[in-house]
Amino acid sequence: MSNILSLDDLRGQIDALDSQLLGLFNDRAKLAEKVAQVKLAEGEQTDFYRPDREALVLRRIQEANPGPLKDEDVARLYRELMSSCLALEKPLTVAYLGPEGTYTQEASLKHFGRAINMLPTTTISDIFQEVENGSAHYGVVPVENSSEGVVNHTLDRLMNSTLQICGEVELRINHHLLSKSQSLTDISVVYAHQQALGQCRGWLQAHLPQVKTVAVSSNAEGAKRALAENGAASIAGEIASQVYGLNKLASSIEDANDNTTRFFVLGTKAFSATNDDKTSLLISTKNEAGALQKIISPLADAGISMSRIESRPSKQGTWEYVFFIDIDGHQDDQSISEALNVLKSNVNSLKVLGSYPRAVF
Repeated sequence: MSNILSLDDLRGQIDALDSQLLGLFNDRAKLAEKVAQVKLAEGEQTDFYRPDREALVLRRIQEANPGPLKDEDVARLYRELMSSCLALEKPLTVAYLGPEGTYTQEASLKHFGRAINMLPTTTISDIFQEVENGSAHYGVVPVENSSEGVVNHTLDRLMNSTLQICGEVELRINHHLLSKSQSLTDISVVYAHQQALGQCRGWLQAHLPQVKTVAVSSNAEGAKRALAENGAASIAGEIASQVYGLNKLASSIEDANDNTTRFFVLGTKAFSATNDDKTSLLISTKNEAGALQKIISPLADAGISMSRIESRPSKQGTWEYVFFIDIDGHQDDQSISEALNVLKSNVNSLKVLGSYPRAVF
């Protein structure tokens, strides 16, 4: 007699497991509601979302994952579960660079899950403002792309903002050529954000060499124009294709196979260390020989790894610059705290922009 189960038997087992999962999901949700009650009873009004706590949970789940599901897929499932449970405690409002269908929206959903209120903005500066004035709990802003480098608007706004960086998101970017037209031969103009145009420069030259390219405020704005104009196309992601109902004339047209954009999550509070964190610094130095060495030496002497350094005009004086630096670790770590104290005496000013969990997936 064969030990192979029939299709009906296997489906019956899946149905039984689904019923168990449904019960467990709701048991978890009930506990989340009790957590909210305890927080309110203790007078807590704002810290319902804890990025440090969520990062620890997601890492623990990935470490315990026996397969065959991939760690990234497991993390994505749990992110949505935690998002839905958090919404029972206190729904979050998250500001992002709109309109609907941008990569910043996609990054926001990846980090917070879909059980949030999304607040689209017109500019990066608007994202900062919505969080600063309390209209949004958090904001998500692009900071750098692996192909095109830093997003200067974000760095410039960080100079004067009181907000804290409390999380990061790394989003693999797949650009598609979208249009309501049916063929590449119908395309006379391509709209996209300047970064996207740069990331697809080689493909455009090879496949649409005579076609005009126009930079717009966002890829989603480009998708809106492609929907409205005959012969127009846009460079955008999967979410824009779905939102605006555009045909995908070409897929994954980015020149670099590992094209990735990093985003910062902005909030008003600092959070605890998770043992796998980053800290972002803003440092201004004197315009003198050896100024950069005075920044690097205290970090190197303490064995602290520096993962990124960018310079920007300070806008305080001609030829004066500030440095944006990412280091591994949390500002509360003893070695980093001591190194920063030494560093302060070597520079004009030092601002900790935030310590936050390293991107989990």
